[in-house]
Amino acid sequence: MASPLTRQMTPSPTTATPEPTVVPVRGRGVVGALSTAAALLGLVAILVIASAWHITQGTSGIGVRELFSAVTGTLSPAEDGPSARDILLGSRLPRVGAGILVGIALGVAGALFQSLARNPLASPDTLAVTGGAYFAVTVVTAFGIAIPIWASGGVAFLGGLLAAALVLGLAGGAGASTTRLVLAGTATAMALQAATSTLLILFAEETTSLFSWGSGTLNQLDGSAALRSIPVIVVIAGAAILLSRRLDLLGLGDDAASVLGVPVRSTRALGILLAVMLTATAVTLAGPIGFVGLCAPVIARLLARVVPGLGRHAVLFPAAGLIGAIVVIVADALLRAIVGATEAITLPSGVTTTVLGAIVLVLLARSMRTASPAATTSAANSTVVGPRRAGLVIITGVVVLIAVAVTGLLTGERFYLLGDVLLWFQDQAAPVIDFAFDSRAPRVAAALAAGAALGLSGTLVQASARNPLAEPGLLGITGGAGLGAVIVVTLIPGAGVGLVSAVGIVGALVAFAIVYGLSWRGGMNTDRLVLIGIGLWFGFTALTTLFLVRANPWDTPALFTWLSGSTYGRAWADIAPVALALLVAVPLAFVWTRELDLLALDDDTPRLVGVPREPVRLAVLITAAVLAAVSVSAVGVVGFIGLVAPHAARALVGARHIRVVPTAMLLGSVGLVVADAVGRTVIAPAQIPAGLIVALIGAPYFVYLLARTRA
Repeated sequence: MASPLTRQMTPSPTTATPEPTVVPVRGRGVVGALSTAAALLGLVAILVIASAWHITQGTSGIGVRELFSAVTGTLSPAEDGPSARDILLGSRLPRVGAGILVGIALGVAGALFQSLARNPLASPDTLAVTGGAYFAVTVVTAFGIAIPIWASGGVAFLGGLLAAALVLGLAGGAGASTTRLVLAGTATAMALQAATSTLLILFAEETTSLFSWGSGTLNQLDGSAALRSIPVIVVIAGAAILLSRRLDLLGLGDDAASVLGVPVRSTRALGILLAVMLTATAVTLAGPIGFVGLCAPVIARLLARVVPGLGRHAVLFPAAGLIGAIVVIVADALLRAIVGATEAITLPSGVTTTVLGAIVLVLLARSMRTASPAATTSAANSTVVGPRRAGLVIITGVVVLIAVAVTGLLTGERFYLLGDVLLWFQDQAAPVIDFAFDSRAPRVAAALAAGAALGLSGTLVQASARNPLAEPGLLGITGGAGLGAVIVVTLIPGAGVGLVSAVGIVGALVAFAIVYGLSWRGGMNTDRLVLIGIGLWFGFTALTTLFLVRANPWDTPALFTWLSGSTYGRAWADIAPVALALLVAVPLAFVWTRELDLLALDDDTPRLVGVPREPVRLAVLITAAVLAAVSVSAVGVVGFIGLVAPHAARALVGARHIRVVPTAMLLGSVGLVVADAVGRTVIAPAQIPAGLIVALIGAPYFVYLLARTRA
C-alpha cells in the first residue's frame, strides 16, 4: 500500500517521467465527517490556548490579572498606570496576531506547493519566493538605496514575486513538469541565497541587522501591518479552498485529471500564483520564517492517516494553516518562557519555529509504516545514451579538469604564466612565485578532491533516496557539520581551521547516525528517511543560526565564510582525509553500480533479483555520509555540488551508474575548482567563498540543462 505522502504514478504515452503524487484520502460517511470536524476544532482549541498563553508573556511585567481587567474594563485609574490596555493592543496582540497570520499563510502556501509539485519536500522556498524577498531587502540595505517609507514594506513582497516569475519562466511556465518546476525553483533559491550571503559578507557593516531578520522575527511596531494583511490572506486562502476539488483530482496525475475535466495548466498556474502571494505576504509581515511552510502540510498529511478526511484539500488547507499558526505561536511562547521575554526579543523567531517544527515532523515521520513503494526519481528515467557518447563526455571532462586546475594555479590576486608553473615544479622560481603557488596549490587540490567527493556523495544519496531534491544535506551532514563548527568556535575562542574542520567532520557523522537511527523502524522507508533528514537538517541549521546570532560579533564573518564553503588557508594536511575517503569509496561505487541502478528504480525490484536491499542501502548511505563529511575539512560546507552534479551527469551520459559515477565526480571537481578560482580573482584582493560561487554559477547551468531537456 502506498505511503500517504507519495505514490508512484503509472506512466502514460504523454507522460515521460513518473512523478511522486500526493494522493488525497477521503473520509467515509458521517463518522468520517465528525472526526474531521473534531480534528479541526481540536486544532482551533490548541491555537486559542497557545495564543492566550502567548499574550500573558511580555517585558512589561503585566500579568494575567491586569490583562483580564484591561479587557473587561475593570481597571481603576491608579492600576492603569503603565496602561495595560495599551500594552495589550500595541505590543502583545500585534505579535501574536502576526504569528497566527504568518503561520496560516505559510501553512496554506506549503500545502499548495506540495500538492502542485506532488513532492513532500516542496515548500514556499521551492519557487524561491523567500530567497527573492530576502535578496531584495539585502540589496536595498547594502547599497543604501533610498525608498519612500510607504514603499518599504513592499520590497520583500516584490522581490518574492519577481523570483517566482523567474522560476516559472526558467521552468517553461506553470504547465511545466512538476519535477522541472521544483528543480528550477531549488536552483534559483540557492543562487539567490548565495547572492544574499555574498552581500552580507562584502557589506558586513551595512547589513549587520539583516542576518537576524533573515531568520524571521515577530517583533511588530504596531498592529497596522497585521491588519492590512488579514484581508489578503483570507481572500487568497479562500480562493485556494475553492480549488480543492481540482487539486484532489490533480493528485491522481495530470493525465487522469485532464480526462476528468480538470484544466491542468490553468489550475497549476492559479495555484502557484496563490501560493506565491501568500508567501510574499508572510515574508513582508515577519521576514523569512523558515520551515513552517514545509512542516505544517506534511504534519497535516501525516495526521490524515488517523483522520482520513484531512486528506481532502478542502480540509487540508485549513488544517495546514492552523498547524502552521500553532507551530509559530507555540515556538515563540516556548522561547519567551525559557529565556525570558526580554532576551527573546533579540532572537530570531524563525529559529524556534524551525526547531519545534523539526521535532514534531521527526516524531510524526517516525510513526510512518515501513513497507511502502517510493516513487522513481529522475535517476531511473534519464535519456538513454550510447557508450561512445558517454566515453567522449568522460574524456572531455578529464581534459577540462586538467585545464581548469592549471588555470586555478595561475589565477588569483596576481596572474602568472605557464612558465612560472614549470619553474615552481623545478624549484627554480622566485620567492614571490613560490609563495603564491605554495598557497594556491593546496586550495586547488582541496577543491578538486572535495568536488569529486561531493559529486559522488550526491549520486549515492539520490539513488538511495529516489528524490530529485536529495543531496548529502538530506542525511543531516551539512547541518551537523555547520553546528559542530559554530559550537567549537563559540566555546573555544581563537580555534584554528584544523580544529573547526575536525569538529565539523565529527558533527556531520554524528548527525548522519542520528538521522539513520531515527529513520530505521523494522526496516528503512525512503519517505521516512527523507522527512527525518530534512527535519533534522533544518533543525541543525536553525541551531547554527542561533549560535551565530549569540556569538562574538568578531567571529561571525569568519564563521559565515566557513559555512559558505571556502578553501581559504587550506594546507595539504586538510586534503588527506578526502583523498583517503575517495581511495576507498570510488572502487566501492563502481562495484555497486548495478545495485545503484536497481535502488534507483523502487524498493521491490532489488529484492526480486536477489539484492539485499537494506544492507546495500546502509553501506551506500554510510559511504555517502563519510564522503560529504570529510569534504568539510577541505572546503567547509558546500551544498550545491551534491545536488547539481548527479543531475548534470545523467543529462550528459544517461542513467546507468557505471557512467554517472565518474561523470558526476568530474563535474563536481570542475565546478568547485572553477568556483574557487573565480572567488579568488573576481574582486581580488578580497575573496568570495567558493560555495557561494558554486551556487551563483551552478544554478544557471543547472537551469540550462533543464531547458535542454524540456519536453
